[in-house]
Amino acid sequence: MKRIKLLSVYNAFEYVMDHYAPNGLEELARRKDTYAMISIQDTHTGGFGFEFRPNKYCDAVLTLYFDDTVKETEGAVLFTEEMARRIIKFVKEEEGVETMAVHCYGGESRSRAVAAFIAFMHGKDNSLYFAKGNPNEHVYNTLMKVWEEQYPKEDL
Repeated sequence: MKRIKLLSVYNAFEYVMDHYAPNGLEELARRKDTYAMISIQDTHTGGFGFEFRPNKYCDAVLTLYFDDTVKETEGAVLFTEEMARRIIKFVKEEEGVETMAVHCYGGESRSRAVAAFIAFMHGKDNSLYFAKGNPNEHVYNTLMKVWEEQYPKEDL
């Protein structure tokens, strides 16, 4: 994976559409990089009304439904360790794509935490994700906890 792309839901839709071309005219697509998408959708609205699907350029999609909260909140779904395990597994399985795209509604909290974690996972500097925004601390800390349980330092 060469890059991590942090996106809002609107930017994610544009990113996907930049890869689109009618069947048989794929050479007309504006972008031709391969990517995998982690789509983080809200639960209180039942999602964003659409889901991304694999296609010629999109190798795989992981869609998760949880809300932008850092503690148990009535009516909201909190990010879980099981979701963290699914993200880690997905990223490891999709190592061959050129771009790992991550989006939530605004591209500022949940997806920023996931993108920062993916950068960490790949030994990249993730400080920019913290300097330029506010990653959801619960999401990031849960990912780190699960990572450390799966890959203790002495095993690396």
